[in-house]
Amino acid sequence: MKQNTTPLGYEYTTSSITPDKIALVPILRSGLGMVNAIQTLLPCTPAVHHLGLFREPTTLEPVEYYNNLPFQPNSTGVNSAAAKLAIIIDPVVATGSTASAAIQTLREWGVERILFLCILGSHAGLIKAAGEWEEGVQVWTGAVDEQVDMKGMIQPGLGDIGDRLFSAGGRTSVS
Repeated sequence: MKQNTTPLGYEYTTSSITPDKIALVPILRSGLGMVNAIQTLLPCTPAVHHLGLFREPTTLEPVEYYNNLPFQPNSTGVNSAAAKLAIIIDPVVATGSTASAAIQTLREWGVERILFLCILGSHAGLIKAAGEWEEGVQVWTGAVDEQVDMKGMIQPGLGDIGDRLFSAGGRTSVS
């Protein structure tokens, strides 16, 4: 902890975390499009661990298909490889189910705090994500759209960002 003074004379306390205790966790695929931009904003280069989640089309429930979070149990069984701060990167939070699943996975991994970064979220999805672990998660978003359709897509929204980034031609046509 470090005491600081603003140019206006107000005192405030800051704390810093070492780079080896920060991890970027993009949600595959769409989160990959934000990794380089986030890395340029940070004063250090943290580890990047990937978490693969998709929504099952019928139930819209998240399905995990990939997880490369390192695990190194110490003598008491605690994961010593877990980051203190995990920064989850996913451009869109629609229903909030994928975000909640990612948050739960990182809690089980052993993180102390999570910063969830997205570009666009639905109001309900952001509330669901933030409520998954109220004392441990901050959700930062650039914009909020109110509605989610029956397919779990934000309205008016941006479409399927993963398909758009990787020209996959899925649910979103790119013109």
